[in-house]
Amino acid sequence: MNRAQKNAARKELLNKIMSAASDKYLSELESRYLPRVQAYLSDAVGTQTEISPLLRYHMGWTNLKGVAEAGPAGKSLRPILCLVACEMAGGEWSTAIPAAAALELIHNFSLIHDDIQDGDFTRRSRPTLWSEWGVAKAVNAGNTMRVIADKAMLELKQGEGDSGTAIKAALESTLRCLNMIEGQYMDMSFEGSTRVSVANYLDMVGRKTGALIESAMYIGALIATGNKQTASEFGKCGRNLGVAFQIRDDYLGVWGNPQNTGKPVGSDIKRKKKSLPTVYMFNQASKNDLKWLETAYSQKDLNESQVRKVLEIMNSLDGAEYVQYQANIQAEKTKLRIDKLNVSKESKSQLSEINEYFVNRKK
Repeated sequence: MNRAQKNAARKELLNKIMSAASDKYLSELESRYLPRVQAYLSDAVGTQTEISPLLRYHMGWTNLKGVAEAGPAGKSLRPILCLVACEMAGGEWSTAIPAAAALELIHNFSLIHDDIQDGDFTRRSRPTLWSEWGVAKAVNAGNTMRVIADKAMLELKQGEGDSGTAIKAALESTLRCLNMIEGQYMDMSFEGSTRVSVANYLDMVGRKTGALIESAMYIGALIATGNKQTASEFGKCGRNLGVAFQIRDDYLGVWGNPQNTGKPVGSDIKRKKKSLPTVYMFNQASKNDLKWLETAYSQKDLNESQVRKVLEIMNSLDGAEYVQYQANIQAEKTKLRIDKLNVSKESKSQLSEINEYFVNRKK
């Protein structure tokens, strides 16, 4: 083994060690924060209305028959980051639970609507709401989730936070929700174009994914300090984290293990989504490959043979390496943001663990 190979092996080993440490830290945060958040969410969603069974099913709390089960749930990263930011900024994290729950509800509202717009039949290895109950009822379920989120955010004033903080937090979440919807619109618009730049892509994911994670850290710090400048610094950190998270998500959508991700390989390609691997491919493909790609992507759907051909072109361009490189760039930007935060060294180290998890996660 030559020196370059040894250095590469050391780097890979170090990444595995760091990734394992990051996974452990996230697991500790989940154990600490999420039981309280889940209890609040369960009460907020309720069981009494006609639409409650749809919401509880989507959240993974029941099966299709309404029987309670511990179904596959989301990562709950937004509520975790909200509570982390609150605590690191010097607040009592439990005061931010209503806001953390609201952010998770907003995220799930977006997922319900995204599944309809994208025509996805499965999420978290289970049938989507619209595929079981129909589009109209699923739209109502998503809208209901959003309204419950608003109510939860305003309930901050019933705890130690004052009504002014609750209103400021609600305004922030509403503005970032608007950014998120803009990002989704851009994402859908890109599907019909073969001329999407990396800059276009980064703008889109900064809104679609970055905005709500920005909101989570902003609101957590705002609840702790009441200081907009401090909250803004945390929020900027969250925006970069969100972009890094989405780039890694795009990586996993092509090169991830389906048993870990719960998504079939090539699903984004088949749907002609302009994820970063696809954007990069169209910008770097040879003339012959580009001509073939434009013809294939002009069709309504890509067949399995075409999906395989797209994957071959991506791999020939070292797409996986490029996409991970872009995730690492966002991680470096996040590190710079973390260094500027007025928090303890321990808190900075913990945020670095989260940053590491975002760019190296397996699912």
